[in-house]
Amino acid sequence: MNRYKLSEDDNDRVKKAVAQAESKTSGEIVTAIINESSDYAFFELRASLMGGFLYYMVALFFYNDISLMLQGLFWSYSGIYPTLFLGITTVIVIGLLYLAANIDGVDRLIVSSSIISKKVNRRALLFFGESGLFDTKDRTGVLIFISLREKRVELIADKGINSKVEKNIWTDVVDNLIASLKEDKMVDGLVEAVIACGDRLVEHFPIEPDDVNELSDDVHVLED
Repeated sequence: MNRYKLSEDDNDRVKKAVAQAESKTSGEIVTAIINESSDYAFFELRASLMGGFLYYMVALFFYNDISLMLQGLFWSYSGIYPTLFLGITTVIVIGLLYLAANIDGVDRLIVSSSIISKKVNRRALLFFGESGLFDTKDRTGVLIFISLREKRVELIADKGINSKVEKNIWTDVVDNLIASLKEDKMVDGLVEAVIACGDRLVEHFPIEPDDVNELSDDVHVLED
């Protein structure tokens, strides 16, 4: 799948919002975007196999009809032909179902919401470690992670923040950003989310005289 491309102007908008938010707080805000947090191939294959099995079981009820049809198609008929027909068509059905399952949006009908949430959360946690957010001076890093195809947002705060603020403080930030994604206003929503995070952080983590910018303000566009 192609990597999502963020325009330079959009990156600059978010970058300025991060700089503005961090000018008032010692917290570090990092933004990341990924096209898709998982390919969900296992679940698509499982659904295709189940569909193929269902087709095979239904076709067995018409075994005699299939046999008669094949007798009419071939001059030289063998009793193995219906079995071969069922096997070959079952493989074809599985292949077609798997292709259909890979169409954008269809896989969301196959994979449960809870699994999608777990996959997005796992990918966000992985990037949280990769980006160095866990290693800020006072453990005051915040990650805003957007998974585009799933239209999911993960906001992860480090333990320095969680020790002083309740996790539900971020609920409306996440909800508003998800609403922006659904309206195709991702950048606008991300800018607002960054500013909102800064406003919440400044209450408990005001800027310090010796504060330095520990992490990049650029938007991280991740590989799938």
